[in-house]
Amino acid sequence: MKNKSSLLVVMLLVVTCSIVAQNNALKNTKPNIILVMTDDQGMGDLACMGNKVLKTPHIDEFYEKSTRFTDFQVSPTCAPTRAALMSGNRPFEVGVTHTILQRERMALDVYTMPQALQSAGYETGLFGKWHLGDEEEYLPTNRGFSEVLMHGAGGIGQTRFGDFPPNEDNLYFDNILLHNDTIVQTEGFCTDVFFDAALAWIKEKNDADQPYFAYVALNAPHAPLVAPEQYKKRFLDLGYDKGTAGRYGMIENIDDNFGKMMQKLEAWNALENTLVIFMTDNGATHLKGSLNGEKITHFNANLKGGKNSPYEGGTHVPAFWYWKGKLGTGVDINQLASHIDLYQTFSEIAGVKLPEQMQDLSGKSLVPLLENLNADWDDRELFIHCGRWTEGKREEAKYQKSAVRTPQWRFINNTQLYNIPNDPSEKKDVSENHPEVIAQLREAYNQWWENTKPLMVNEGLPKVQPEDQPLAKRYYKQLKESGIPHWSPENTNE
Repeated sequence: MKNKSSLLVVMLLVVTCSIVAQNNALKNTKPNIILVMTDDQGMGDLACMGNKVLKTPHIDEFYEKSTRFTDFQVSPTCAPTRAALMSGNRPFEVGVTHTILQRERMALDVYTMPQALQSAGYETGLFGKWHLGDEEEYLPTNRGFSEVLMHGAGGIGQTRFGDFPPNEDNLYFDNILLHNDTIVQTEGFCTDVFFDAALAWIKEKNDADQPYFAYVALNAPHAPLVAPEQYKKRFLDLGYDKGTAGRYGMIENIDDNFGKMMQKLEAWNALENTLVIFMTDNGATHLKGSLNGEKITHFNANLKGGKNSPYEGGTHVPAFWYWKGKLGTGVDINQLASHIDLYQTFSEIAGVKLPEQMQDLSGKSLVPLLENLNADWDDRELFIHCGRWTEGKREEAKYQKSAVRTPQWRFINNTQLYNIPNDPSEKKDVSENHPEVIAQLREAYNQWWENTKPLMVNEGLPKVQPEDQPLAKRYYKQLKESGIPHWSPENTNE
C-alpha cells in the first residue's frame, strides 16, 4: 500500500511539473529560437511516429520530452512552406506558387520574420536551404538574415534551376555554397556541414549572451537519395534498394546531427533559454521501394498521399517544441495549427513590435496554446493548393490538387470530403452526406482564390536558362576574379 501511495505521489508530481511548465507566461520572454526543418520527410519517417525500420533515437528522445502539435499543417511542397514561415502568409499571397520557373520568389514587399526578430535585437542565421529566390535582392542576406550558408535553387545539384554548377558533379559532398557574400568550397557531407556551421554560430552567440534565431533548413532527405556509406550500409545489408538505403541513411544522419546539437546546447547551459523546434516542410517522397527484390510500400503513418498531394500525407507533418522549464514535457496539443502561425508566435515571445505598414498576416500566434492546452481556439479554415500549373492555365487548375482543411473536415478538389478525426487515413468520402459543409467550404475557397489572384506576382515570367541563373553567373564571375576559397566552420568541440 505504501509503495502504491509513493507511486501516486510521484505521478502527481510529474503531472504537476508538466502543468506548471506549460502555464509559464511566454510573451516577451526573448528566448533563443532554433528551428530545424528537414526536406521531404513525412510523418512516417521517424521511429517515434511508428516506423519500424528507421532508428532515430535522438529525435525520439526529443519527442518524448517535447510539446507536440498533433495536427500541424504545412504546404504540399518546399518553397511554399518556406514562404509561409518567412511571411506569416499563405504562400500564394506572397507570390510563391511553384518551386521553380521564378515562381518560388517571395514578394519583395514582405516584411520577413527574421527582419521582425532583428528589430527586437536578435541575430539571425540561415543554414541550408533558402529556396525563395536567388537574385541578389531576394537572397536571405537582404531579407533579414545576418549569417547565411546556403545552396542555390531548391536542392544541391539542381543546376538547371539555379544551384552552383559544380554541385551537379559532387552531389551532397564537398559542395559549393554561398557564405554571406562569398561563394565557398566546403568539405564533407552537406547535412554535417550545415549543422556544424549552425553550431559554431550558435556557440558564438551563446558566449556573447546575444539572442539569436537559427534556421537550420536542411536539404535532406530530399532527392537525390545520397548518404554517407556508413549510413546506407545497414539498409543495404537488410536487402533494401539503393534509393531507400540512401533516403533512410540521410534520415539517420539527421538524427545523429540533431542529437549532437542537443548535447552541445546542454553542455553550453543553453536549454533553459532556448526554444528548439523540429519539423518538416511537407509530406514524404519515395514511398515505394523494394526489399530483397520484392516491391514494398514504405510506412507513411497511415496517411493518404505524400509530397505534392492535397491529402493529409502531403501537408500533415511532425512539429515538436522543446523549451526546458517553460513548455510541458510529453504534452500533446491537438488543435489545428499551421506553418503560417510561426511568424506571430515568434514575434510574440521575442517581444517584437511589428510596423504599422506591412503585409497582413494570415496566421495566428500559438502562444495561447503553448501556455494552456484548454485555451480558446476558434475553428479555422486552411487553404491548400499544390500550385505548379502550366503557364497560362491557372484558372483551369483552380480545383486541381486543392484542399480546404478545418479541425473536422478536409475538402479535396472541390468534390471529396473527409471527416479527419474519424477517418485520418481519408478512406471514406462522405461528401454525399454533408452538402451544407461542402457549400460552406466551397464558398470560402472561392473567396480566398479570388482575393489571392492579384497577389500571385510571379505568374507569366520568362524561363531562365541554366547559364543565366543568377548564382551560376555569380559563381563564374568570382571564379575568374578571385577564385573560390575553402571554408569550414569554427570548431565547437570545447
